[in-house]
Amino acid sequence: MTAPAEATQSGLDDLTVFLKAAGDGLRLEVLQVLGQNSFGVLELCEIMAMKQSGMSHHLKVLAQAGLVEKRREGNSIFYRRRLPPADTRTSALHGALFEQLDQTPLETVTARRLQGVQAQRAAQSRAFFVRHADDLARHQDLIAEHEQYAEQACELLDRAAGSRATSGNGSVLEIGPGDGRFLAPLAQRFKQVLALDHAEAMLERARREVAEQGLDNVRLVLGEWPEAGTTLPAVDAVVMNMVLHHLASPAAALQAAARQLTPDGVVVVTDLCRHNQKWAVEACGDFWLGFDEADLVSWAGRAGLVLRDSLFLALRNGFQVQVRSFQRGGTEIDKRL
Repeated sequence: MTAPAEATQSGLDDLTVFLKAAGDGLRLEVLQVLGQNSFGVLELCEIMAMKQSGMSHHLKVLAQAGLVEKRREGNSIFYRRRLPPADTRTSALHGALFEQLDQTPLETVTARRLQGVQAQRAAQSRAFFVRHADDLARHQDLIAEHEQYAEQACELLDRAAGSRATSGNGSVLEIGPGDGRFLAPLAQRFKQVLALDHAEAMLERARREVAEQGLDNVRLVLGEWPEAGTTLPAVDAVVMNMVLHHLASPAAALQAAARQLTPDGVVVVTDLCRHNQKWAVEACGDFWLGFDEADLVSWAGRAGLVLRDSLFLALRNGFQVQVRSFQRGGTEIDKRL
């Protein structure tokens, strides 16, 4: 049995390691940056304008304190903030630190470099979709066919948006409509449908679908998300079907979605659960290998969105799809269907 004095010293040791890691301004700024997204070491070096050896040292200190963790995406290693664990002596400090950092604006120069790195990621994604627009649907259907999740996404949208989705009087924005197959269900539910995509080649496919279906209440917009949100009107719902894993910053995308909503508006997200099938990066342009359940809830919560419903579909070819609905300023429900 551990003696009381030894247990006390162990607790102080943990606290010392934590406070040492958090007692450095540069490391705090790294934690601010990681609150925006996961980044590789070289990306963090670019954002923080420092050499790799120095950045690796700071990340090691933060990892030893339990403030960051590594995870592999394809052939790359990314660092991200570790969610505060519930069973450690530093849990309360851990959560309070992240909350304060999220409320503190980044230094202007650091924020500019961060935007530059995210712009590079977005350009890579856009170039991929330009090159592979014609065969993308075939590859993506190996992961998750549209029919596999479309009905469930509509169900969660109806439940969350209520009369705004059933009266035909509301408005909705779909991010990344792809070939436009989800636009018809949206057009049946809402008076006004906006669809935003960053690749003209993909929008052309959506235009053909809109024309074939005779959807006269759909407007297609070319632009980057989340930047384009500043030029779009507020909407009652934002839909992102199999989009987040292509975006440079999923957390920023959810924050932008929250800002785009009218009061009590809703966000419906369909995406992959965390997986390890690296071929999806090359074949489908996936930037992230799906998401842990807690990731989406954490990012949405920081954006002021409250979880309503969760639905996890059966595995297909080793991939599992999660469908989640969130409400702006709502009360947490989290009904698992």
